[in-house]
Amino acid sequence: MKKAIFEKVGQMKIEDIQKPTVQAPDDVIIKVIRACVCGSDLWAYRGLEDKKENSENSGHEAIGIVEAVGDEITTVKPGDFVIAPFTHGCGHCPACLAGFDGDCQSHTDNFSNGNQAEYVRFQHGQWALIKVPGQPSDYSEGMLKSLLTLADVMATGFHAARVSNVKAGDTVVVMGDGAVGLCGIIAAKMLGAKKIISTSRHEDRRLLAEKFGATDNVAVRGDEGIKEILRLTNNSGADAVLECVGTELSTETALKVGRPGAVVGRVGLPHTGKMDVSTPFGNNISLAGGPASVSTYDKELLLKAVLDGEINPGLVFTKSFDLDHINDAYKAMTDRKVIKSLIVVSD
Repeated sequence: MKKAIFEKVGQMKIEDIQKPTVQAPDDVIIKVIRACVCGSDLWAYRGLEDKKENSENSGHEAIGIVEAVGDEITTVKPGDFVIAPFTHGCGHCPACLAGFDGDCQSHTDNFSNGNQAEYVRFQHGQWALIKVPGQPSDYSEGMLKSLLTLADVMATGFHAARVSNVKAGDTVVVMGDGAVGLCGIIAAKMLGAKKIISTSRHEDRRLLAEKFGATDNVAVRGDEGIKEILRLTNNSGADAVLECVGTELSTETALKVGRPGAVVGRVGLPHTGKMDVSTPFGNNISLAGGPASVSTYDKELLLKAVLDGEINPGLVFTKSFDLDHINDAYKAMTDRKVIKSLIVVSD
């Protein structure tokens, strides 16, 4: 089968390897229909974090058809259409029961990788997998895109809104104009935010943010950006801030634009040095967040919201590639020619 491999900085390649098989009783083998490139995949591709050459791709989002299951799997069967979350919660440990399956305590291998491939081995699949009614052929390409966002970015954007306690009537700032930030805007609107301030410097992303529910946009950065965001909140600060980037500048800004008592929901993969904790302390700013509770959110509300047409997060996919052109998919995102790259693996 074909599988993407991280060859070196700035270069992905395709290798022909053996198809995965069931190795544990709670394994599920999935034939991938759609996969994608995540913003977090670009850190190593751009040389901003260390990754071994000729190593596993970090792709962790997929939808597909169940091919085979281990002896302990009773929730899905071969032929089922499923969303494969990037987290592998068990559903019964204290973390999962509290709604934080991104931090499942039942096993250490809680995160997916290697999903940019024709087949994947999904570990601990009994509770984590999300069964979708029918078959992929029953859905439009647009709906397949939205279903794919439920493997990560839509759930991650919702996590930022949830842990920052977004409520009806709130003013919310969203740091980041990638797929997660844009989905955070959808989530803030779902939870009733009245004013949503996006932070895009790119016209296509700003327009999509507006379509998703942003009421204002601040394109400038640093002290000027902080000043402009505060001006839009009547200098009071936002009720909630969704930090969806992970850089030092984004995190520092997020901590300075909330009102006293605000919560910063941090879901951007952290790439920061030492953090200043005195500023948020002085303003009673809380910092929350981490890996998203993907299965919990999908099961509780996000899958239904997509199937009912209430939200359309699949619009974050602005160009499609086949698996053979995986490097083009990475490069297009790196060069900001697309918001998020869709990988069409099979029909």
